[in-house]
Amino acid sequence: MSKTQRAFTLKPLDNGVAVLEINVPGDTQNTLKAEFADDFNAAFADIEKAAPKALVLYSTKAGSFMAGADIKLFENAKTAKEVSDLSILCQQTFQKLEDLDIPVVAAIKGACLGGGMELALACSYRIAASSSDTVLGLPEVMLGLLPAGGGTQRMPRLVGIASALDLMLTGRQLKAKPAKKIGLVDEVVEAVAVYDRAVARALELADAKEESGVNFASYFSKDGITKAALEQNSLGRKMVFDQARKQTAKKTHGLYPAPPAIIDAVEAGFEDGIEQGYATEARLFGELAMSPQSKQLRGIFHATNTLKKETFVADGVKARNMEKVGVLGAGLMGAGIALTTINKAKLPVRLKDRDDKGLAHGVKYVSEFYNKRTKKGAMSAADASAEQGRISYTADYSGFKGLDLVVEAVFEDLGLKHRMLKDVEANGNKHTVFASNTSSIPITEIASAAERPENVIGLHYFSPVEKMPLLEIITTDKTAPEVTAGCVAFGKAQGKTVIVVKDGPGFYTTRILAPYLNESTRLLTEGVDVKAVDKALVRFGFPVGPITLLDEVGVDVGTKVGPVLEKAFGERMASPDAAGLMIENDYLGRKSGRGFYIYEGVAKGEKPVNTALYELMNVSQEKDADDEEIVSRCVWLMINEAAYCLQDGIISDPMHGDIGAIFGLGFPPFRGGPFRYMDSLGLTNSVRTLERLAEQFGDRFTPAPLLIDMAKKKQRFYP
Repeated sequence: MSKTQRAFTLKPLDNGVAVLEINVPGDTQNTLKAEFADDFNAAFADIEKAAPKALVLYSTKAGSFMAGADIKLFENAKTAKEVSDLSILCQQTFQKLEDLDIPVVAAIKGACLGGGMELALACSYRIAASSSDTVLGLPEVMLGLLPAGGGTQRMPRLVGIASALDLMLTGRQLKAKPAKKIGLVDEVVEAVAVYDRAVARALELADAKEESGVNFASYFSKDGITKAALEQNSLGRKMVFDQARKQTAKKTHGLYPAPPAIIDAVEAGFEDGIEQGYATEARLFGELAMSPQSKQLRGIFHATNTLKKETFVADGVKARNMEKVGVLGAGLMGAGIALTTINKAKLPVRLKDRDDKGLAHGVKYVSEFYNKRTKKGAMSAADASAEQGRISYTADYSGFKGLDLVVEAVFEDLGLKHRMLKDVEANGNKHTVFASNTSSIPITEIASAAERPENVIGLHYFSPVEKMPLLEIITTDKTAPEVTAGCVAFGKAQGKTVIVVKDGPGFYTTRILAPYLNESTRLLTEGVDVKAVDKALVRFGFPVGPITLLDEVGVDVGTKVGPVLEKAFGERMASPDAAGLMIENDYLGRKSGRGFYIYEGVAKGEKPVNTALYELMNVSQEKDADDEEIVSRCVWLMINEAAYCLQDGIISDPMHGDIGAIFGLGFPPFRGGPFRYMDSLGLTNSVRTLERLAEQFGDRFTPAPLLIDMAKKKQRFYP
């Protein structure tokens, strides 16, 4: 790199302070790269030569202080030691910064994550912008890794062990004010003032040092500065670490090695000394990077980055503009879609329901979200008020003439959706796009009532909309490419990971979920315990069991798609009769107080099985089924259906199928999704497993022809 291309440029100021400007060339975000150490060493030579009395680290790249490390750094490493050596190099580099005998102020504006957060932790003072794009955290656990630049040692000593573990074990990212509350940053100022305030504070600290003789090389107290009393002795710390391990095991079921490794690294630093802590951090980082779990999680990371650039249309197609949005239905889904649009996409929304009572739910839903945000300090009251000002409410179609996009989130009734479509075409304009949030009705059937079918598309959101990351876009043969491109851009603006699938019964996510849920219910009709089914799938890695999921969604809702899919795909989509009997008896799930479990009249946190179901299902005796049988029967039907979807052209890429299953349905991320999971087992083994299940339990397990063909050719879904 020539000097003009360096990521770090030192600019001495007239007042004795020097500013180390960060700007990684050629990237939209600052990330730690292979040449980082050489760059940093060159910057240190400049610092020694300039001999400033204080130093400020400031990014000149918009929206990014430093967003972490480029994981390509170790993607091609052959051994754990190679990766550990990278960690040691990073630790040594940041240690140089900590050892400087001058005040070092991090001026944080934009993303300060992973290696960027570790860089800031090595500074003696941190000032953060109050802007919404400023986030701080150590999210390495999301990639199956741990912080490897000293983060497992510095953060606990700064904010306390419990707070640090919470951030590192969850990958949670904090806005500036909550970060200040726990001591992660020292000051919060307006974004425009960050630079000036950092320079002024650096000068103040330098002057104070000259007066008092403070040694900034030892600014970090090895005993911590915000530690709870419990953490100040070995016995108390043991309780903290034991509790963290207990909670981690409860959440991860031992399926993810990174969380316990993080706890081990932190504990080593406190019980065996900080040098041992750094050594443990580096060693465990190398081991984790080589683990199959981390490799799968990094594959997901690469896939989501690829999807951020994907338009799903031919080059040269100009996306339809989607700047004014309407939403029909102020229930859970409609209110969530409206909220995500004003909060993430920063676009105005016109939310319609049939009357004031219906609208009241939307008003309450939105206001409660912002009340929680302001109460937590995640945003200011002024910003919350400004965002809420983007939404307007109506019980008629006034204001719809100028809308670019209208998303319907009404009941799963084709006649009702046809009426909504006709109303929007009558009250909108000739370019207004009509998007259905249906989870089951083919978009082609909805579009059959349209005067302008080229403007009709499916936008399938997942509940709760503001939390679930996936948006499944469904196109028909008549959907205009510019409409598809416009909706893809809109979904990305909402912060969603977007996949586009071809229209068909159940689309992709609902189609592969249905046989999974059907089989879980079929197990119950055979006498398998409700809790046994749920626990087996959770232990496999799903966030909730299939029976709990049915109760949460509503048994009546879950049954609407069944006949459609069975008509289209026959026996492999046949569902047991249990659901109809449950609906007749008002066992609809949580919303009716009883479903597969009982929710009414029980203590908080308890969820006993609704044993009346067994009589209803005519189950005369209990059946013992181990985890392997339960998991195999449920999961392999989902996986096989995913292969059918690829074979049928519903999805065009296995990667889209993996992302859809993980982000939409909770398929265990560390297993990589249905297609990566089959690759990890080998397609020959996958076919044999399905054939064995078909022999034992029926033809619904017969492998998709695509799988049989690929297995014969010894092919894979991913290179």
